[in-house]
Amino acid sequence: MILLGILSLSGCKPSKADKIRTLSVTIEPQKYFLSKIAGDHYQINCIVPSGSNPESADFTPSQMMALDKSVAYFKIGYLGIENTLIDKISRSNPELKVVNCSQGIQLIGDAHIHCEDDNHIHSHAAGDPHTWSSVRSAKIIVENMYKAVLELDADNEADYTANYDKLIAEMNSTDSIIKSYLDKAPSKAFIIYHPALSYFADEYGLTQYSIEHEGKNPSPSQLKDLIDKAKAEGIKVVFIQQEFDTKNAETVAEAINGKAIRINLLSYNWDEEMIKIAKALAQENE
Repeated sequence: MILLGILSLSGCKPSKADKIRTLSVTIEPQKYFLSKIAGDHYQINCIVPSGSNPESADFTPSQMMALDKSVAYFKIGYLGIENTLIDKISRSNPELKVVNCSQGIQLIGDAHIHCEDDNHIHSHAAGDPHTWSSVRSAKIIVENMYKAVLELDADNEADYTANYDKLIAEMNSTDSIIKSYLDKAPSKAFIIYHPALSYFADEYGLTQYSIEHEGKNPSPSQLKDLIDKAKAEGIKVVFIQQEFDTKNAETVAEAINGKAIRINLLSYNWDEEMIKIAKALAQENE
């Protein structure tokens, strides 16, 4: 009977997986960074699934439950939808620690309203919210994550510091590869439908031309002006984002005899996506 009791108690012990706490992030690039820092100490929950637009996402009850069970929520910082999310979750989990990953990043761009369609309108209150779209700004995001994780779990500081140092080294390598491609780029300018590469352009001395005008589809005359400017400056690269309009981008690419390159700034593989952008500007994409 005693033996059976011991076996019964041992069977009730929680598994190692059950003991792992959860941290939540908004987008996949954050999950990439935080997973590398946290290692096996935390599981990382991403609120916005890959392929969805984080600026107009609708959150399911299961996503809200996962966030509610998290130890901390790492918001990217300047997506309007995050404020709505925090307002909702604060009612059920007022003790949830909220980390602003973009703290310390100087925002680029002007405030504007973006009309995605008749049903989705969102605003950027302070400029381009895509702060993860360059190595320099991404390093600030990673540092903010690292400091927050240390506050949550100082006992495993050695692990987090080693993981952080390794990630920074990988980011430095990514930066070197980007620069090697951009050195070969025939043009230091590019076109994109929605101005989401402001930080990338600023860091590497590039010029970003947006197809949309004040958050809306361009008029025929505005589209013509952009095409004329692109021809005059020898621009051959037009970036297409899956969550935004592609028709106008493809029209511009065809008009300037250039290439429409599909990019995904919400990809989990942040480093690969940054290198892909630089490679496209070097016009070495297949």
